[in-house]
Amino acid sequence: MLSDWSARKSSEEQTLSADTIAATEDAATAPSASPMTDEILALVLKSLDDDKAEDIVQVDLRGKSAVADYMVVCSGRSTRQVSAIAEKLSDRLKSTLGRSARTEGKGQGDWVLLDAGDVIVHIFRPEVREFYQLEKMWQDPEAAPRPN
Repeated sequence: MLSDWSARKSSEEQTLSADTIAATEDAATAPSASPMTDEILALVLKSLDDDKAEDIVQVDLRGKSAVADYMVVCSGRSTRQVSAIAEKLSDRLKSTLGRSARTEGKGQGDWVLLDAGDVIVHIFRPEVREFYQLEKMWQDPEAAPRPN
């Protein structure tokens, strides 16, 4: 009787694991973004432009990562500007959409990560951005320049 129960339990665990894996893979490869995601992205891009962020790059992560749908990378000219851009963006997300964004690195001002849910924003000083080259890691291989 106990051996039947453990065999059935083991079978259920294997099925559950396969179902969980399938659901995770489906979520990671889903090509569409929600209207709220598009609204967040539009607000992020407008805010960065209004605050004179430089070299704004939008990376589409749909189908590549389950963490977020978009990643935005930009630069500020100084630690003070990087921190100010992050602060204003966080305030605009809260006042306009009612979303609190998690922020890391604002105190140092070299690289600020702002997590707005389906949109992740990285704000760098130019030297730090050049060192990490974060957007190149997520770049589409066909879009990358090919060595001769």
